[in-house]
Amino acid sequence: MITHHLSDNLLMAYSAGTLPEAFNLAVATHIALCDDCRARLASFDAVGGAVLDGVLEDETASTTRMESGALAATLARIKTAAPVARSPQRAPQNALLPEPLASYVGGDVSQIRWRNLGGGVRQMLIPTSEHATARLLYIPAGAAVPDHGHRGLELTLVLQGAFADEDARFGRGDIEIADEGTEHQPVAEPGEDCICLAVTDAPLKFRALLPRLAQPFFRI
Repeated sequence: MITHHLSDNLLMAYSAGTLPEAFNLAVATHIALCDDCRARLASFDAVGGAVLDGVLEDETASTTRMESGALAATLARIKTAAPVARSPQRAPQNALLPEPLASYVGGDVSQIRWRNLGGGVRQMLIPTSEHATARLLYIPAGAAVPDHGHRGLELTLVLQGAFADEDARFGRGDIEIADEGTEHQPVAEPGEDCICLAVTDAPLKFRALLPRLAQPFFRI
């Protein structure tokens, strides 16, 4: 049972195509697991389509002369634009890594190239465009990540196991939205190792010295 969902603002930004690629990936992966957010996204898409239809009708009502080079400029923007990760389809129940995440990783969990962070915690950075960073995190059952705050927005989607922090418990499919006002120490629940997809648009603020020293090397 998924109890922690995406905000309306994130779903509307995803529908409008204004999120960085890394955040698109997190949103699309959650949507593949969450019937509620997938239905809400469909309603936002429908509203956006209706608005666009109205705008196009207004524009076609009067003739507008295109500037010289407008077509070439449009094609150039399309060519250089970052890909948008969208996956409105429901994920198979036995898929630990739903699409589009599986394609970014290159397959299933066995294809993940983990890098040790210490204390049994591991990560895999996922290549995306600029402005945000996506990573898979592996937290052994019962282990904790260092206390930290945030300089920006962080989305953490649980794919396996569960973790809890000072605010709530997050199981498979749940997504935690943390911002500058969030300070916490996530701890994986006993019994099953926790795997998460985490996306950030700014470095974390660690309280302890050792995580701060290692931060530039691990890009967290």
